[in-house]
Amino acid sequence: MNLESNKVSVNKSAQELCEFLSDVKNFEQLMPENISKFEVIRDNAFVFALKGMPEIALELKEILPPNKVVLGAISDKLPFTLSAQIEEVSANTSTAQLHFEGEFNAMMAMMIKGPISKFLETLSTNLSSL
Repeated sequence: MNLESNKVSVNKSAQELCEFLSDVKNFEQLMPENISKFEVIRDNAFVFALKGMPEIALELKEILPPNKVVLGAISDKLPFTLSAQIEEVSANTSTAQLHFEGEFNAMMAMMIKGPISKFLETLSTNLSSL
């Protein structure tokens, strides 16, 4: 299953945005209001939970400055990646688009597509207001 957020404009250079997203503690600022848990568990990993959803642990998998940051699920139960594609627009502005990729059975994909899409949009909206 592949999902994409809208491309949003961010008032940071591509390098600044890449550095921001490479620091996992900054993801707390991007989370939806209905977050029930956010905890940094290692320098490169965090766990979060939204109300009514199971906890999800993510870790940094790849950083390609200044254009890409990839997070991946720590658990093999729900294998997926969340990546940010960053493009420089000017010295102080960049665009970002989030991509979710995961392998799920048809039933699971049907159940999580809506919540994941909404989650991606919330993250990208919060990115645009940085």
